[in-house]
Amino acid sequence: MIYLLEQDKRFMELVDLDTVDLVHSEIKHPLMMDVRYSRQDNFLGRVVYSLPKSFLLKHVTEDLIKVHTMVNAHGFGLLVFDGYRPWSVTKIFWDESSQHDRQFLANPESGSTHNRGCAVDLSLYDLKTGKEVQMPSGFDEMNEKAYTAYPDGSEESRRARDLLQWTMKENGFTGIKNEWWHFNHLTQHSYPVMNFTFEEILQAPKSPIQNLSW
Repeated sequence: MIYLLEQDKRFMELVDLDTVDLVHSEIKHPLMMDVRYSRQDNFLGRVVYSLPKSFLLKHVTEDLIKVHTMVNAHGFGLLVFDGYRPWSVTKIFWDESSQHDRQFLANPESGSTHNRGCAVDLSLYDLKTGKEVQMPSGFDEMNEKAYTAYPDGSEESRRARDLLQWTMKENGFTGIKNEWWHFNHLTQHSYPVMNFTFEEILQAPKSPIQNLSW
């Protein structure tokens, strides 16, 4: 579903990634979700999200589908950990983290690209087994193994990481050096910081155009 929310006198179209296969008829394999912040197995060790949901702006979702289709050709699908994040959660992360961990986090004073619906945290899953692909580090593992240029780990894990990096960059996303899983859309600076809860998004009016195209 695509929801319309008003922010700074503009209407934002946020897509529920759980429903992408319903609003894009050409999807052959599902986007898989693993929303860690709705559980306790995350870096804070507690539930932060009230619902296991991931949302992105419509045009960002359309570019993500291009990535998904490209990695399908290599036997993989996209496994999404996080998308849009309310500003209030960005502040929780900052306030409850150590000085060391803050190098991996956005400062709430300026907001995060996640708050703009223009960032996604993700990995790959194997189309044959449905299992998460091994990367040089786990998601939100805040050490040198998370760096995109980390030279160790298995060759297979580095190859998967590099495929994800290359394919995302080919489709309008940029990575960051210390988190292989995090990508910002090139349009990030064109959209405002938002603080809608997931419940508010799901209760918002639906967009009159309920389809994705690319």
